[in-house]
Amino acid sequence: MEEKKTPKIPRGVVLTNGTIADYWIDEGILVSLSKNIRRTVPLIHENVALVKMITGNKKMPLLIYLSKSPVPDKATRKLSTEMLPEIYSAMAMVAEPGLSYFIMKILFALKPPPIPMKSFTSDEDAKKWLKQFVATSQ
Repeated sequence: MEEKKTPKIPRGVVLTNGTIADYWIDEGILVSLSKNIRRTVPLIHENVALVKMITGNKKMPLLIYLSKSPVPDKATRKLSTEMLPEIYSAMAMVAEPGLSYFIMKILFALKPPPIPMKSFTSDEDAKKWLKQFVATSQ
């Protein structure tokens, strides 16, 4: 079994700890280390407020390192989908093969994602893809 790569947190960045993820900004990209906690409506509201505080209420591209977490209920999935375009300009998900596909299938079963979204197994590839969205989010 392949060992899970832990992303390196760059020196000098401000790390903000949240309930469902920890965040920092790197080269105009918001980076998120997802935690394996069940998402709920109150936690999504709390996280949206946290992201807005970190970004100064500007939409930014998000690089998220996914972790396996319990599947949220329908109301939480709906709210998560609605909030995406409010806080992110695009999203790149880095995960072991199959995990991000599974999450996208759960969240966007009936309609396509509301922002550009792509899954990767390499964070370097994810960052390259997200850089096209940095200028538009400033």
